[in-house]
Amino acid sequence: MSHHHGARRADIAATRSRLLTTGLGVLVLALVVAAAVVGVRWWRDVHRTDLERAMSLAPDDGDRFSWTDWAGVRDELGVDLSADSPQGEVVDFMAAGYDADLTSTSALPESAQQLHVHYGFSPATADWELFSQSEEGAVVMLHLPDSTDWDLIADRLRRLGYAEPDEADGVWAGGSEAIGRLGGVTPEVSFVTLLEDESLVLTSDTEGYLGSAVEVALGDAPSVEGFDEVVEASGEALSAALYTGAQACGALAMSQADADDQAEADRLLAQAGAVDPFTAYALSVQPGLDLRLALTFESDEQARANADSRAALAAGPSPGQGGDFSDRFELGPVEADGPLLTLDLDPVDGASVLSDLSTGPVLFATC
Repeated sequence: MSHHHGARRADIAATRSRLLTTGLGVLVLALVVAAAVVGVRWWRDVHRTDLERAMSLAPDDGDRFSWTDWAGVRDELGVDLSADSPQGEVVDFMAAGYDADLTSTSALPESAQQLHVHYGFSPATADWELFSQSEEGAVVMLHLPDSTDWDLIADRLRRLGYAEPDEADGVWAGGSEAIGRLGGVTPEVSFVTLLEDESLVLTSDTEGYLGSAVEVALGDAPSVEGFDEVVEASGEALSAALYTGAQACGALAMSQADADDQAEADRLLAQAGAVDPFTAYALSVQPGLDLRLALTFESDEQARANADSRAALAAGPSPGQGGDFSDRFELGPVEADGPLLTLDLDPVDGASVLSDLSTGPVLFATC
């Protein structure tokens, strides 16, 4: 074999070796990148709050969301309940939650006793509840604990006259006839879906809307967007009212006040300075019962300007609500961070700040 041919073969072998090494390097890099992406997603999921998880499962047409962390409320009130607890203890728990202004956002307080006794799920045992409303319909989403007896719930639905679906994730159809047999049960549980693998119960007063909400909860349809920053700012909220900007601008508008209150509001707004429309709104009760208002704006500049104007409004008179806001809470830190604005509120003893100020008119939430 000539020296020329030997050198050529050596070059070919070296080239193959370099290609193999390069290919392995690219493969290793791709695997590292993929692992990093998975790791980031895992870390984010582990560190998400229950409110963040719930909103990631909510229908994308929702414009009003009502959150209740039932496990957190029970902890806050020092109440320990189970599926076997006497109904009297459930009644006492709901009364204590009402007095603490922790249940006003729920769709289920008036039905809690009946749900506990006859359905096998209720605020007494649920982990959390998200009530989503839109122009198209409404759905209640309940997350239940690992100890839940799902066969028992299904059996109770049968006994109540709900028509059993063909599929495990189908709709149990009860309608007004099923809930009418008991009395005192909200129409929002006329139709029920049990998602055991996800530990979720979804209910609605409309069968079709419930079916579409189930698709979202299973990841087969898009969930709501635009709330990430106000939801993150709300932290481990015990109870919360969340609105799109457009919904809040209507629900909390000063146009609901009488003429004299509107005139006073105009004067106070002129004194306060720039007030811009916000894109999302969340008013929440925090552990320890302080409150936090979170708003997002179109720009960082708007958030900074509104920090001054809305702080001035939140510390003054409350036309439409009566008296001054200081009768209800003491204004704490006000912070603008990018497009996010947060105001911390320390409620006066006995004041029901969340239930009072989650419906209008609310001057410091005006658009």
